[in-house]
Amino acid sequence: MPRSVRVRPEFISEVKSALWRNGYIRQTDLAEYLQISQSTISSFLNGRPVDYLNFREICRVLRLEWQDIADLTADLTVASGKDMFSSPLVRTTEENNKETQETSSSLSLEHPSGQVPLDSPFYIKRSPIEERCYEQIHKPGALIRIKAPRQMGKTSLLSRIIHQSHSQGDCAVILDFQLAAQQIFVNSDKFLRWFCGSVSLALNIPNQIDDYWDLAEVLGSSMACKAYFEEYLLPTINKPLTLGLDEVDKIFEYPEIYRDFFGLLRALHEEGKRRDIWKKLRLVVVHSTEVYVPLDINQSPFNVGLSIELPEFNNKHILDLVQKYQLDWDEIEVEKLMMLVGGHPFLVCLTLYHIANRNVTLTQILQNPTSSSSIYADHLRRQSLILTQQPELANAMKDVVINNSAKLPTVTKFKLHSIGLVKLQGDSVLPRCNLYSQYLQTYL
Repeated sequence: MPRSVRVRPEFISEVKSALWRNGYIRQTDLAEYLQISQSTISSFLNGRPVDYLNFREICRVLRLEWQDIADLTADLTVASGKDMFSSPLVRTTEENNKETQETSSSLSLEHPSGQVPLDSPFYIKRSPIEERCYEQIHKPGALIRIKAPRQMGKTSLLSRIIHQSHSQGDCAVILDFQLAAQQIFVNSDKFLRWFCGSVSLALNIPNQIDDYWDLAEVLGSSMACKAYFEEYLLPTINKPLTLGLDEVDKIFEYPEIYRDFFGLLRALHEEGKRRDIWKKLRLVVVHSTEVYVPLDINQSPFNVGLSIELPEFNNKHILDLVQKYQLDWDEIEVEKLMMLVGGHPFLVCLTLYHIANRNVTLTQILQNPTSSSSIYADHLRRQSLILTQQPELANAMKDVVINNSAKLPTVTKFKLHSIGLVKLQGDSVLPRCNLYSQYLQTYL
């Protein structure tokens, strides 16, 4: 796959229309939402080459099928070796290591966006969570479930579990469901074919799906998928396979798919308790919200295995991070910061990053944290854009902010929680932190 891709000339008008059709009035709005440069957005919209990963991500947000509009001849330079790993859909431990080495060598301070690199000194362990996960992933037929809202560190933890698995000699793959093309979610059959094909691709194993999919007409797609793993994938690699499934709550939107897929995951986990071939499969399932879809208790993968819910940072975590940023703080400054952003990992790291870079002081931040020049301005605009695109969530969030507590429909409160805007206390829903409360009181 080329490193760079551009929009084919005949589709330039369409992609420009998609910008405003999806609520982005300016190119800078989309750039801020995606946390990429405005020049990259401009290049994309005008048919100039952009990085392949950025191209895929822009298409996803603008609801464009990237395969239909891409000119793949923009850059003939192909990543050496397994070129299929250049897709953001499948990531390998080797890629993560290479990426983190490049990042850490070029920056003394890492801007807190996305996954924390594997070799980063700024990763904060939330013991004993990491230790429990590393111990569990060694066990045959293991299943780990990680739940937390956005920007709480789920993917960073997942990458470390995958690295741990790879270091013990297992094959290890991550699939990110948020980056799957929309056309994959047409029905269960197409989704499960995609699932099998994606794992084959990541393992650099020839695709043999058609040889097994005749079973689907007689026994159903789930059985065809099971046979593909049992008779082909697992015997071919002949070693344990750790499969990281990131952002699986994307599937909650598709009833036919989630019933079949989650039922299949549970069945495979149960098979691992009694059959050697399935003891080789270890699953790590990551999601941002509570499981609000109806699932049979005996067919759900969400009530078995090791359950991990990532907490916010506490005072000790933040003091540890303060030391890593070499700031002369004590508990008083930490308490002031937590009064504003709580223990939200991303917001804490963002604050310390800017203070360590001497861009601003804590006193200056606290004076007007929601202003357009604040270090939080881009993040707050991205959160408000999500609400703009989903009016029912905006109305619910308004109720939360005005009343400083609210009782909302189950699905609504879980969606707000997955975005990271609220915290749940019993039946009540509260703003996650004072920063959000202050900003949304004005915005809403």
